[in-house]
Amino acid sequence: MTAALDLLDLDPSLSEEERQIRDVVRQLVDDRVRPHVADWYEDGKVPARELAREFGKLGLLGMHLTGYGCAGASAVAYGLACQELEAGDSGLRSLVSVQGSLAMYAIWRYGSEEQKRRWLPSMATGEAIGCFGLTEPDHGSDPASMATRARRDGDDWVLTGGKMWITNAPIADVAVIWARTDEGVRGFAVPIDTPGVTAREIRRKMSLRASVTGEIVLDDVRLPADAQLPEAVGLKAPLSCLTEARYGIVWGAVGAARDCLETTLAYATNRTQFGRPLAGFQLTQAKLADMAVELVKGQLLALHLGRLADARRLRPEQVSVGKLNNVREALAIARQCRTILGANGVSGEYPVMRHANNLESVLTYEGTSEIHQLVIGQRLTGLSAFA
Repeated sequence: MTAALDLLDLDPSLSEEERQIRDVVRQLVDDRVRPHVADWYEDGKVPARELAREFGKLGLLGMHLTGYGCAGASAVAYGLACQELEAGDSGLRSLVSVQGSLAMYAIWRYGSEEQKRRWLPSMATGEAIGCFGLTEPDHGSDPASMATRARRDGDDWVLTGGKMWITNAPIADVAVIWARTDEGVRGFAVPIDTPGVTAREIRRKMSLRASVTGEIVLDDVRLPADAQLPEAVGLKAPLSCLTEARYGIVWGAVGAARDCLETTLAYATNRTQFGRPLAGFQLTQAKLADMAVELVKGQLLALHLGRLADARRLRPEQVSVGKLNNVREALAIARQCRTILGANGVSGEYPVMRHANNLESVLTYEGTSEIHQLVIGQRLTGLSAFA
């Protein structure tokens, strides 16, 4: 990060190991992502499997999990990695987040020993890709109303339904699918090559174009009994996975905002109008100052939540505070940066509009702003306003 943007001198508050992990991921993004990401975004194509293997070599996939080839890193280290990945592009952080905090975490937390041994080591290396099937075409913010069903047929399960807006689905090897059963919501580890499973890529996206997104159709998919995640009982199971993923977003959004502000600060310092640099005008400095203050506030919030997570004291509503604030402020920073860049703000030669477009998706996935407001409101009042 540009030294000028570290207004509160936060770097010394990180351990040497945390800084090393951050710097390694930052270098990977600089070397492997930045030269190509504008083209990936414009073309709507990304070498996701190749990137996953590279991320796996660095231990980034499921890095906060333990055992089964996972790195067992701290929550803060994982957050710093998410920050650097999303400084490159939100789609990259989504790839890592869905793989590690949704698909891998669900199997790690709720799966059988056999399921863990079958999937987690290859997912940690990036050789196997996972996705997380919760959202449906007609049920986004209200997963309790999901239409996907799983019924028993002898010793087997038969799944019918569909999932929509599923990151990694078109390239996945395994999908963690959530379905309603007679005993409530249950989770299943479903190999994508199972007969009756179809994964279609969603095209024409205006956001997260450097990310692979798909629809999953389940047409009487027959699974053995051991495909069920034995410890995943009720809606709390998938919601706990979402909390894991939302934590990474708290950090990732800060990365996108930082990249916008670094780009804009350099641009405003070098761009001359009316005989002086843009950065020399009072209105421009006011914009830069306000954005820098919100950036460091977001970094402080992310770091505090990370320390709580490492102390095993992080609560879901605290993650909602982080997701609501940091994504909202990151999007505001991206939009303001675009105004300083003028027409160049909409050019793919600069990352600002790409980040802004991506953050429009980040704003609503893993819980919309309204959902997080209600989570926080319930904590404040003791009253649920969801229904």
